[in-house]
Amino acid sequence: MEWLNYHHLLYFYVVAREGSIAKACEVLRLTQPTISAQLKALEDALGEKLFERAGRGLALTETGHVVFAYAEEIFGLGKELQELLKGRPTGKALKLRVGVSDVVPKLIAYRLIEPALRVSGHVQLVCTEAHTERLVEQLSSHALDLVVTDSPVVHGARSKVFNHLLGECSVSFFARSSLASRMRGEFPGCLDGQPLLVPTENAVLRRQIDRWLDAEGVEPRIVGEFADSALMKVFGERGEGIFPGPSVIEKEIRDHYGVVVLGRASGLRERYYAVSAERRIKHPAVQAISEAAKATVFSE
Repeated sequence: MEWLNYHHLLYFYVVAREGSIAKACEVLRLTQPTISAQLKALEDALGEKLFERAGRGLALTETGHVVFAYAEEIFGLGKELQELLKGRPTGKALKLRVGVSDVVPKLIAYRLIEPALRVSGHVQLVCTEAHTERLVEQLSSHALDLVVTDSPVVHGARSKVFNHLLGECSVSFFARSSLASRMRGEFPGCLDGQPLLVPTENAVLRRQIDRWLDAEGVEPRIVGEFADSALMKVFGERGEGIFPGPSVIEKEIRDHYGVVVLGRASGLRERYYAVSAERRIKHPAVQAISEAAKATVFSE
């Protein structure tokens, strides 16, 4: 059995934490050649490069980030053990590392994740936002506990993940009151010929909206396409066009952006998923997210 050299891992951890070998030398009270040799030995043992040059300094590679996350946990547990044996309270927080897909509206993300902070004991939340594919890679390497996204993820040969439906809701359409006052007829017919702000074509909601408009026989003027739903809402707030949003956060959107609701499209459904690396959710904070989503967030 091959054992990891924890001295090498410690030197790596301190260099990554301090940002340079020179600073790590001061902390560890070792010479630069010694630390450099230990880092090389660790890279050889792992078969991966952990650092790469970035100007005059060092930057972690993708593998380096994964190793650093594990090292941080390992040495954190070691410190906790020392405190425990000394009879001191550890005060260790329950860490929850959540990746939020950049297509998920910020208000929805907050509503979904917030219940985790109410779990008994202190929860330390670490949130990351990126493309779903990038987040799933981090989930597969155990750098994340959970990914929140708007569509189920299909796992590949290198990554096995599980989708847990949190809930679904209809889609509402909003507009600034000055724009809404110029519109005629009932919803959704009142959208005909009006300026419309929509997600970009690669978004799940955009494809649904296109099909729904065709089915309703309504032809608005698409004046803007946005990858960022928050930016789309800001343009709508300024009166540049009508925009869609999850019905479950109608009140928050009205209050935050000062807009009115034109109507609900019950034929449009937004779904949100918790993606985990385990079939059965065990993390208590993730369990809280799942239970609250079904019980309160999506109870329309």
